[in-house]
Amino acid sequence: MSVAGTRVVLGMGGCVDHEIAWDATAIEELVREHGITDEDLAMPSAVVGERDILRTLLVQMREDNGGERFVEDAAALLTFARRFPAVVTLGGSSVRAAVALDRLGVPSLLHLVSIDDDVRRLLPASTSYLCSAETDSTDPHVIVQYPAGARVRVGDTEVVASRPNRLILVNDPPNAELRLHPDFGEAVAAAEVVVVSGFNSMQDLAAIRERVGQVRQALEQRRPDAVVLYEDAGFHHDEQRQVVLSELAGVIDIWSMNEDEAQIYLGRPLDLLEADAVADAVRELHAVVGVATLVLHTQEWALAHGGATDRREALRSGVLTATARFAHGDDWRAEHRDSVAEIPIEQQMAAVAARIEDAVAENIAVVTIPRPATPRPTTIGLGDTFLGGLVAGLVAP
Repeated sequence: MSVAGTRVVLGMGGCVDHEIAWDATAIEELVREHGITDEDLAMPSAVVGERDILRTLLVQMREDNGGERFVEDAAALLTFARRFPAVVTLGGSSVRAAVALDRLGVPSLLHLVSIDDDVRRLLPASTSYLCSAETDSTDPHVIVQYPAGARVRVGDTEVVASRPNRLILVNDPPNAELRLHPDFGEAVAAAEVVVVSGFNSMQDLAAIRERVGQVRQALEQRRPDAVVLYEDAGFHHDEQRQVVLSELAGVIDIWSMNEDEAQIYLGRPLDLLEADAVADAVRELHAVVGVATLVLHTQEWALAHGGATDRREALRSGVLTATARFAHGDDWRAEHRDSVAEIPIEQQMAAVAARIEDAVAENIAVVTIPRPATPRPTTIGLGDTFLGGLVAGLVAP
């Protein structure tokens, strides 16, 4: 296919998601079946089978963390998924960003590494794609989404989630290899905005170095006025993150991450409501990633620091788009985005945003998150949908 005239290119891979329905009773039955006790409530060093999946889920609930983990036994992952009703959707940062862009009237081109009939059926009509796979394959990512207040009894302990979040479980060979399509460089050369993500799905360090080097070569073909954005992700091992960080920083304009990823870089918890702590974290993170603009998107606010261009409106576009998904789920539409824009910002949060801007002092924009009342909030894909809204705000009118 021709890539001429493509304004937005989104890489590097995508997937099919199985979003399983939360069922605390079923989880408790599995906890008893696997003999999990209070003493097992520690994060396993590796997720091999179903018992490790359950331990990981329980620890994340207790510690109010989300994240993504590689499951070594693909059969065990599918067995776990089949125990629950599930909704089949498209996933991956770039794919969900493409869906968001479509609903905002912005066509895009995806770089995919796997494809099947679900992908063809669910991709928006305005989204074109390059796919490096030679044959169809399906390796679903299994997502456990739990609401605030979710409770699971483990022996004499009750694990309680204080806020909604999700655990993503993967075993996906095509995304672990992340082969490039030969026309990716040509697509980059034509684009106004290029998004790079997905290296967290790779396991082999040598393969990561090779693939990141190929992507870097492609990005060097970009237009002088193009913006290249890197969306960080839940790396399974810190060595992967360091390879990507060291190789890509020189060709990235905007480095974007959420609070979970930020805390991994920082090596400490981050109080999102404490302005001085946030200011210190922003300066430290910006120095670590070494790019012009740092974007940090969280459950309380989104901020951009650095660079010659004010990113406030792009941030607002990302925040409103993600909030529409939070309130209305996979069926959100542009009119929902317009409606959440009318929600008044809480005075306390407005004050926090102002204090953060004062504490950082320069080249900083902070946009707070509206709080729509919704009985069943969606936590899956919020960062990806924020990414789509952010890109929509970066594309010239």
